[in-house]
Amino acid sequence: MNFALRLLLILLVLLTGCQDKPESKSADDLVQVSGQVMVPLEGAYLYIYQKGMDLYGPAITVSKPTDASGRFELALPPGDYIAVARKRQNGEMAGPVLAGDNKSEFIQLHLSGEPRQLTVLAPAKVGDERRLSTTLPEGKTGLTGTIRDAGGHPVEGARVHVYDHVQMSERPKFVSEKTGPDGRYQIFLPKGGTYYLAARDKFGGPPQIGDLYGRYDQGTIEPSAVVVRDGELLKDVDITVTKVW
Repeated sequence: MNFALRLLLILLVLLTGCQDKPESKSADDLVQVSGQVMVPLEGAYLYIYQKGMDLYGPAITVSKPTDASGRFELALPPGDYIAVARKRQNGEMAGPVLAGDNKSEFIQLHLSGEPRQLTVLAPAKVGDERRLSTTLPEGKTGLTGTIRDAGGHPVEGARVHVYDHVQMSERPKFVSEKTGPDGRYQIFLPKGGTYYLAARDKFGGPPQIGDLYGRYDQGTIEPSAVVVRDGELLKDVDITVTKVW
């Protein structure tokens, strides 16, 4: 076989392979999702999760706040999702949903290509099931300490998050109330155990640039475990927070 014929065969193989490659998706492949959060409710967010995700943790995407008529809109690739609308009285996008805040039921959302219109009911929450420190029965089992910045000054408005896994990637098991001007926190636990602590000034999702964040450790790379026995109130469990960059 001469050189010219070999070159022609190679070019034919390459061209055939190029024809078999799928086309990349564009913005036209996204499905438009829009609707209204009723009463109508202004300032609510629609949170989108994929199946299997922690539905109380960070969402894969969040809509812009609803307008005065409760309207929202966003675009998603075709697929199966779970949606929930939330509005917190403090105006924050993340954090516990407390009594008086608005929250919808979880909505199964199947997108196959056609635009979707949703009407979402988000009534005000009555009562508070989240296990904040003040909602736990006061007893002798718990933790106290001070949140300080890198300069040693007390930090106001921070919360302590309590986890039972060293990775601290799951939803916290318990969350303290915000610290006051003295930086002091107090959190009661239903029983003793091994816990891992983080302090931050924002709630929900990974720390963002500008947030204050710190983990309890004793000079180690990994977070240090705090062992609390039943009936024990550990004191001076202090945490230093620094600004995330």
